[in-house]
Amino acid sequence: MTWLRAVLSDIADHAPQVDLTERTIRTRERRRRAAPIVASAAVIATALAATAAVRLLPAQPHAATAPGTVTDLPARGIEPLSHAYMTFCRPEDGKAPPGCVDGGWRVVTQGGKTYRLAQALRVLESGLRTSPLAISRDGRKIAYYDAEVGTFAVRDLASGAVQTAPTKVPKAWLGSIAHLLLSDDGRFLAFTKRPPLKDPAMLFDMRERMVRPLPNGWNPIGLSPDGDTITLAEYAPKTRLQTISRLWQTSTASNARTVDVAGHYLVGGLGPDGKSIIAVESVSVPGATGCLRRGEELVHLDRESGKVLRRVPVRGLSMTGNSVYLRSWTGPQEIIALATPLVCKKRDVDAPAPSFDPSYAPFTAYALNVKTGKARKLATYTAQGFFHLVLPGFPGTL
Repeated sequence: MTWLRAVLSDIADHAPQVDLTERTIRTRERRRRAAPIVASAAVIATALAATAAVRLLPAQPHAATAPGTVTDLPARGIEPLSHAYMTFCRPEDGKAPPGCVDGGWRVVTQGGKTYRLAQALRVLESGLRTSPLAISRDGRKIAYYDAEVGTFAVRDLASGAVQTAPTKVPKAWLGSIAHLLLSDDGRFLAFTKRPPLKDPAMLFDMRERMVRPLPNGWNPIGLSPDGDTITLAEYAPKTRLQTISRLWQTSTASNARTVDVAGHYLVGGLGPDGKSIIAVESVSVPGATGCLRRGEELVHLDRESGKVLRRVPVRGLSMTGNSVYLRSWTGPQEIIALATPLVCKKRDVDAPAPSFDPSYAPFTAYALNVKTGKARKLATYTAQGFFHLVLPGFPGTL
């Protein structure tokens, strides 16, 4: 058992079906054996409009990655983004996109143009490392870890202006699983990670050049426009919500409200009203160790008490037959859910570890009405996993 397995053992029972904990452990084990890491995330076809409304494009495998068409992101004059995805070049099944850069980020504009983000840190075989990226809700700004500068950068795609964080962030501080949340105007950037070691999590004010510590091990799910209130979620050893206010005026601890949630849930981004928290329950599948499905309802949680306010049955999307994750909102009444068929296998302790590079699978985006539970199909596309795809407005996670 490695040190990382010990640190993350509390996550395992309630980790996502695309299990980041196991993914991290297998990465480290492969590093110790000096075996190559192979992966692929050929993610196609998700697009958000410049407003909060979401527009998803149908899947066209590698449509914007034909030979000779993928170049480095130009210095300026780029239209708003629809999404970003990471590429790996030796998939177990299927072909890597032409011009693939192993562990590198690509960004896709709303018009369908694809560019490599050469400045962003690559995920390499030589180290256990993450490379988070986030996109502002209007798609006009991106945040990423600048490998050359050694800290985070926020870039305005139209003007080309780049602001770097007011302090250096060593690569070792990125942890194994990192989260970025970028404010709509690009001024504030929240960074958290797991495992929650001694290295600090931080909130950056890019304009005033200020840094505020954040609690480690939490996922940021919402940030107020003035950057003074942040909402976070934690999933292990139990589900908890935390709201921290007056971030820049007083100590973090004195203005933090933490509440436990009875049960195990995964939440989506904070609602457009700055209060609504929608979650799906994680339910263990009998006879399949570590395999989780989702409950059949959208669950409205109270941010201040952690109590379930109401449950809304989902209609038009099988929550038990799919692995489902919530993402950003399309508007005041709909939240995006990404779904892929759920496949559970009995785990044999003597069997080889699951492949680090699973086959391509269909991922379908739905808009779920949080009041009625009705699912509206948006698009189906092909990807290797949930967590190499970043949408505008949702915490960038890897």
